[in-house]
Amino acid sequence: MTRDAPPRSTHGESAAAGRVRASLGRRFGALLYESLLLAALMLIAGFLLTPLVSPTAAGTRQLQVPDLTGRVLEFCALFAVGALYSVWSWSGGRRTLAMKTWRLRLVRADGSAPDRRTALLRYVAAWLGPLLAVLAYAALRPAGLGAHALWLVGFNFLWAFVDRERRFLHDRIAGTWIVLDRT
Repeated sequence: MTRDAPPRSTHGESAAAGRVRASLGRRFGALLYESLLLAALMLIAGFLLTPLVSPTAAGTRQLQVPDLTGRVLEFCALFAVGALYSVWSWSGGRRTLAMKTWRLRLVRADGSAPDRRTALLRYVAAWLGPLLAVLAYAALRPAGLGAHALWLVGFNFLWAFVDRERRFLHDRIAGTWIVLDRT
């Protein structure tokens, strides 16, 4: 048994763990719900961070757009908030609210819950699509084709359509599976 491919029964179950892999439609439904929850978390964190990174105009109470350093610091802080939320939610057998609602569980190939290291690897790997989009935008923008880079944001999720086991790219990299939770 390799880290990437658990033994399978004839019904698409992981024979070692007795788990049924979640369908692509169910995972995309949970992803949509999760994106709404994560957007709310980022809005709250961003709201709390804005006064710290945004200068105020002299004599007024209006916020201004932060300089490059402030924007980079805010992005790093929001990245860290997302990492804390994700790693805590995915490790130790815990699940996000979307995973609970859609009755999904994240497991390793042997059926065990991911540890913090695996959860962090999955989170960082989930940023490959957005990173590719930014790099493609930078390369295509001078030619006026920057908008064509937008689809790359979802690259990790589109990967499931070409993957032989229908796994998202970050799950393939981290060696994790999204399975149905039968509890």
